[in-house]
Amino acid sequence: MRFAVDTGGTFTDLIVEDDDHGLHMFKASTTPDDPIRGVIDSLQVAADDFGMSLEVLLDKADLFIHGTTHAINAIVTGNTAKTAFLTTEGHRDILVFREGGRMEPFNFTVPYPQPYIPRALSYEVPGRILSDASEMSPLDEGRVVEILEDLKRKDVEAVAVCLLWSIINPAHEDRVGELIAQHLPGVPYTLSHVLNPSLREYRRASSAAIDASLKPQMSAYMGNLTGRLSDAGFGGRVLIVTSQGGMMDASDIAEQPIHLINSGPSMAPVSGRYFAREDEGSDTAIIADTGGTTYDVSLVRKGRIPWSRETWIGQPYRGHMTGFPSVDVKSIGAGGGSIAWVDDGGMLHVGPQSAGAVPGPACYGQGGDKPTVTDASLVLGYLDPAFFLGGNMSLDIDAARSAIEREVATPMGLSLKDAAAAVISIATENMVQAIVDITVNQGIDPRDAILIGGGGAAGINSTAIGRRLGSERVIIPEVGAALSAAGAMMSDLHAQYTRTFFATSESFDAAGVNAILDVLEARCNQFIDGPGAGSLEQVIEFFAEARYPEQVWEIEVPLASRRFESDADIEALVREFHKVHEDIFAINDPESGVEVVGWTASVKCRLREGESGSLAKRDFKTLVDGTRKVYFSGHGHVDATVRRFEAMKEGEVLSGPAIIESPFTTVVVDPGATAERRASGSVSIVPGQNVTEGSA
Repeated sequence: MRFAVDTGGTFTDLIVEDDDHGLHMFKASTTPDDPIRGVIDSLQVAADDFGMSLEVLLDKADLFIHGTTHAINAIVTGNTAKTAFLTTEGHRDILVFREGGRMEPFNFTVPYPQPYIPRALSYEVPGRILSDASEMSPLDEGRVVEILEDLKRKDVEAVAVCLLWSIINPAHEDRVGELIAQHLPGVPYTLSHVLNPSLREYRRASSAAIDASLKPQMSAYMGNLTGRLSDAGFGGRVLIVTSQGGMMDASDIAEQPIHLINSGPSMAPVSGRYFAREDEGSDTAIIADTGGTTYDVSLVRKGRIPWSRETWIGQPYRGHMTGFPSVDVKSIGAGGGSIAWVDDGGMLHVGPQSAGAVPGPACYGQGGDKPTVTDASLVLGYLDPAFFLGGNMSLDIDAARSAIEREVATPMGLSLKDAAAAVISIATENMVQAIVDITVNQGIDPRDAILIGGGGAAGINSTAIGRRLGSERVIIPEVGAALSAAGAMMSDLHAQYTRTFFATSESFDAAGVNAILDVLEARCNQFIDGPGAGSLEQVIEFFAEARYPEQVWEIEVPLASRRFESDADIEALVREFHKVHEDIFAINDPESGVEVVGWTASVKCRLREGESGSLAKRDFKTLVDGTRKVYFSGHGHVDATVRRFEAMKEGEVLSGPAIIESPFTTVVVDPGATAERRASGSVSIVPGQNVTEGSA
């Protein structure tokens, strides 16, 4: 038995895989004051459903996989550790100057962003290593000790170190680390060449700073998580989802917490890719994960999980660069808990503010009084107030009506139902624009992609979104309400290693490159023999970070062979670079040479036999179908067929207007659309065209 848990802004999702590889889905409210309590609560819900105690359930399991937004939340809210930054003399302002670039180059009203670590906590270390690995001047250890004593007086909680050219010769940086351990015992530190041995000083410095600032809190979180799971009866392995779409042991992630920043959302593309292939045989998919707070969108092209080398916390150039590639997921403030509000000019907005888990939408009856997308859905009849979370939570429809009437309908001079429909329409348009940004901007016509709707609130308007985009199919997986948790169950153990070594296609040092690849492969094999021991399958892949001569940025190019044994291997790398460059930028220069500045090895270890996205078959005693009045803009009140998700049979077709309900999600099939149950358990929707009463 295995568990996969994803902690969202409103709900904590749990997927349980039983011994027969059947999946079971559960939800519990997220507890922002103590996220681990929400995790334990979700496990208790599962234990109650299985008819056993929590201790017995946990004792049956051997693996616990966790995705969390705890790290990014700490950064966004400013709750990271008090961190100092040590760098080479003369380079104190690395984090201030960054790499240049502006989102709006002629908007001088935007203030220059503050560095991740204040300049007052940035220190210059005398001593210099050159790019050829030689020592220009020795490390001044006395000055380093003086700095560390100052940090002790200032109660610094973590230290980041980034010295010039430590990726070529780490002697000075290693010695600084030894001095920190000696003079600041117990204070965690990050050395840039250990964490991120790649070219570009700012990226290494920024990654070291972010990583160090997270270490105290995330180390405590991981220790608390594993300790409380153990106290509750779990004796298996705890794995944490990473930004790269893989998993690491909790103890390892505590040592490099920067990999947690996009944990959770990175898993949705993994499961989205599976359902696009399984249900529609497509290798191009838009994955949209609708939670209570955010709407996360990503694009799978040619079956590849989307990657971004330019990973920012916040806006590009105005935020902070992580220095690491990650699964490319774009988020906007739109979800089931997004608050609807009318500005001074009478314009309706939805989000980015969210009611979150506390106090939640008005209909939750927990003190919230602002109208949300969930409240609007309830007023329109999309949601059954007595069947939310399978009846475990009842919704207050009067509170929802009151909030929308007061905050939207009255200010805009609309009827209650038209106001609620307007809220859904604005939320839908916000989501459509987020999808356009990641498709059209990358040269992809969204009409050619399958839309995968995940998250508990996805079913409310995915049909409408697909219709606006012109999508041929919209897929709502049976486990879609916990799409990221399902992706975590499908993912692999993963590690990535990088070394800097410059080579050109004209004068290619094959022996030097092969020596670097030997080192990288050895590290991958160590990972396979260590964390990956006992895995079912292991895959090692190699990549080159290459560019055209004088180009500023590199792109990642997969290597066709593991070593360069002949000129043909070099020519294959050059050809692949030109191809990848054209795929990304729509142009290339086949007559130009190629420069490679770095080499990467990626290792994946598969822990699970096969892939499955189907829930285990269960006998439900109360599967009540029928009809209810639902309001659609342009149609008014209509009698919509109500069908239980679990009761639909494979191949069954349902025409809109219809509502497909499960304990975890509600799928709205608009008038003119049709839905069909797939073998995987998914509902496949043909959105059709927008039709209104009286149209031909």
